[in-house]
Amino acid sequence: MNGILETKPGAKAGWVGRALTATLVALVATMATGCIPKPPKRIAHVPNRVVPDTFAGLSDTRSAGLIPWRDFFKDAHLVALIEAALKQNQELNLAIQETVVASAEIMARRGEYLPKVGFGAATGVERVGAFTSQGKADERSEIGPNLQKYEFGLYSSWEIDVWGRLRNLAKAASQRYLASIEGRNFMVTRLVAEIAGKYYELLALDRQLKVVTDNIALQEQSLELARAQFQAGRATSAAPARFEANLRAMQSSLYTIQQRIVETENELNFLAGRFPQRIDRAKTNFLDSQPAAMAVGVPAELLANRPDVRQAELELAAAGLDVDAARKAFYPSLGIESLVGYQSFDATKLINTPDSLLFGILGKAFQPLLNRKGIMADYISADSREMQAVIHYERAVLTAFVEVSNRVSLTRNLSQGFQLKQQQVDRLAQSVNISTELFNLNRAEYLEVLTARRELLEAQQELVEMKQRQMVATVTLYQALGGGWRGTGLEPADATAADQKLTQGVKN
Repeated sequence: MNGILETKPGAKAGWVGRALTATLVALVATMATGCIPKPPKRIAHVPNRVVPDTFAGLSDTRSAGLIPWRDFFKDAHLVALIEAALKQNQELNLAIQETVVASAEIMARRGEYLPKVGFGAATGVERVGAFTSQGKADERSEIGPNLQKYEFGLYSSWEIDVWGRLRNLAKAASQRYLASIEGRNFMVTRLVAEIAGKYYELLALDRQLKVVTDNIALQEQSLELARAQFQAGRATSAAPARFEANLRAMQSSLYTIQQRIVETENELNFLAGRFPQRIDRAKTNFLDSQPAAMAVGVPAELLANRPDVRQAELELAAAGLDVDAARKAFYPSLGIESLVGYQSFDATKLINTPDSLLFGILGKAFQPLLNRKGIMADYISADSREMQAVIHYERAVLTAFVEVSNRVSLTRNLSQGFQLKQQQVDRLAQSVNISTELFNLNRAEYLEVLTARRELLEAQQELVEMKQRQMVATVTLYQALGGGWRGTGLEPADATAADQKLTQGVKN
């Protein structure tokens, strides 16, 4: 059956060992005579892992990226938003399913180097020519010219992974599984940072709404005063007209801010994987918010803390294993096929033991000698993919370092700029108070009051925007340092028992 040596129980059992021994001897003889072509020389591609010692002269003993996100963010409303997103965000859930696919690939690869066993049954009719030796023999026997065959049994095959090719492919799948986890963690860091950024934008819009509302109240008072002065003949009609025009502009800007608030709330709800609803948020003065103190650590920590860098490193390890597996495809493959079951031309005698008992075993070896272009093409492709993985890893390291450097500089400059902008707002507020008092006493022109208030409103809005940028810059620096994925409940250490077993198998 299928070219497998068949035997009856009465035969000597020593032929099994002799068949396997003959196969191995034939393989060794082939290798000894030099018939096996040498595979290409393996040239490992080693990435450059050297990074500067500091971030433009700045370094700390410990990186803020190691802080779990629940400890980094103190706002309970923001924490609740992030928790909802980690459970319901569709993009994140898609990434989680990708890790399941990667874990299934490990099982598939491991199954390739394990024995395959299956059960089969068959029946059919066979008629051979009357003028053949088998036909003449069947004609004289009780079988007759039409041979009815019945059989069932266990069938097995096993490719002996003597060179480790299949194991390398399984290890590569394990590395890619771990890389998919790091890719998921990197998505978590981006999701956490995006939610925090949108939340601070929402707080900033609330503050801008209050700033405009307060200025509208002041403008309404000035409009009433300008109308009173006009009616008393102390001012022209231009003053109330200009005050009213300025008031209408402020009132119009309220709707723009309110629309932005609605859109920002909907964006946050979308990230949280839910339909639009009101976003609960802090009621404190946004300008009093203080960004977290950030310790950047040393650049070498990025290699261990940034999920995208770790993902690139795992992909590089998997690519190297693929190259080894492609190189070992040039070596001979060894395999064993066997069966055990029952076969008979009479259904009533199918399970007679030992007369109907059938078993067989075949050892085989295969060595590609000619037309090896397909194997060579696979090797060249795997080698090129490893080089791509090296470049991707080096780019991930460079990107991480540049991001941290830029955001360290940004947080520093925004902190200094905010202080100066606060001083500007304070001075403009004094100017508005003085000009308003003089206008009330009819000792200042209305244009002076309008100019001072317009400048104050613009400066106040710029101050709120700068505070928003300052808070967001702190979050993006936290993300650049690799923060945001710890404490999510999605780490490999908190994965399912099956994932833990797979992860442990890779480490071993």
